[in-house]
Amino acid sequence: MESWLTVSTVLSVLVVGLLALWLVTLVRARRVVFDRTAAERMRIDLQLSLAEQQGRLGIIRELQDVAVLSVARLITRAEGARYTAESDPSSAVRVATALVDDGRVALADMRRVLTIVREGESVAAAQPGLQSANELFRVMRDAGVTVVFTESGARFPLKQGAELAVFRILQSALANTLTHGGRGTEARVTFTWTQDGLQLLVADDGIRAAARRDSADAADFAARTMYTIDDDLKALSANVAGAGITQMRERTAMFGGIFNAGTVPGVGFTVSAIFPSLRFHNGIHGVDLDRG
Repeated sequence: MESWLTVSTVLSVLVVGLLALWLVTLVRARRVVFDRTAAERMRIDLQLSLAEQQGRLGIIRELQDVAVLSVARLITRAEGARYTAESDPSSAVRVATALVDDGRVALADMRRVLTIVREGESVAAAQPGLQSANELFRVMRDAGVTVVFTESGARFPLKQGAELAVFRILQSALANTLTHGGRGTEARVTFTWTQDGLQLLVADDGIRAAARRDSADAADFAARTMYTIDDDLKALSANVAGAGITQMRERTAMFGGIFNAGTVPGVGFTVSAIFPSLRFHNGIHGVDLDRG
């Protein structure tokens, strides 16, 4: 009997010891995963920051050249208009209209330069624009975010400033997904093109991804992702703030768009930027100046 008790005691000690060792190993493994994720985020942040520093001056120089050419064109037309008006007074209205159009273009070009200087506007790719979206998706996938991209409608070319703004909104939304959702998050990116407009939608499942990583079992996962009608109402009325959200909202407004962002209880976060008249928008208006 005593030998049986001794064996039971030894086995109990071994079980407790193995359990403690397992718990320590589990904690260390989770810490390693967390540290690796944090290091990966830092690496991506450094890559994007370095690309911005390298590209900022180049973009400023390019847009400054465009602005200078626009102003020079405006002056040349104004000089020509003086002589045209003297020889053909009836053309004064037409000439004045052309000068106003040129002035608007020049103002939009200068406004973009000032925006870049003030905000440090740039992109990680050498040639910023929607053509860089695939590279952005690759970076996010390498960081552990699953990007599912869908596009509908007929894509049309955008003004340089408008295309840059759309790309930056997309980049900021995905960076937000990586920061708050982490590895294993799925982000659904949707471009919906209309005749003259575009809707950009980025919807992630960051809450569910975090629950999948941290839940011990199905019941724990269900508890972590459970929500109520009150949660839905709070999410609808919540005022989402933050530097990244503010910048996305300002970029959307600059090109006549409507911006919305918020939490989807039990699922994740959604960013929406709707541009009704993006085809011709230059940062001031979305009117087709070439239309007769």
